[in-house]
Amino acid sequence: MKIRQNVKHFAFKQALTAPVLGDVARGKLVDMHTDIFLGKADDAHREERREHLDDFFDATMDTYVAALDYYPEAKAREITHVQANFDFFNHGWTEMMEFPSDELGEHHDRYAEFFDDHDIAIDDPLGVFEPADGIADAPSTPEKLDDPIHPYAEGGFADDVYVETGDGEVVVGGQAEPEDIDPEEYVADD
Repeated sequence: MKIRQNVKHFAFKQALTAPVLGDVARGKLVDMHTDIFLGKADDAHREERREHLDDFFDATMDTYVAALDYYPEAKAREITHVQANFDFFNHGWTEMMEFPSDELGEHHDRYAEFFDDHDIAIDDPLGVFEPADGIADAPSTPEKLDDPIHPYAEGGFADDVYVETGDGEVVVGGQAEPEDIDPEEYVADD
């Protein structure tokens, strides 16, 4: 998958694991991801998916923190995007997917160790990170799976995480974490 990575990503990584600031960062990240992906949804279905996406992305924050024990920042973040694409596929929300549905298995297999350790599968995208009280339901559009359209998907990046840096360069695997980041500066201003 191709994702972006800049100093903000590292600041939010630090913030998510900090007391007090972690709650602020989590809320901002959930709101941001919900808004981004609702912007990719068909107009007719946006609002009916909001609560589901809020709950889903909130749960993926726990996935991200756990994945940092396995992988560097870019891969840990990519895992949460893979989970989201599993969920989008399961609901038939193909217009929201970031990679084509025929690459789901490849993305799963790259992170098989983490996914297996946490009971995550294509048909169970949250695994052990599913909240005890579940997540909000949202209507599916399974008919889209017959002939999926992926207007925002970029195929051909299933073999590794590809990171677009702040200056537009694409690197494999991600960047080194910058030193002396003040997460409060980025989280408070975001």
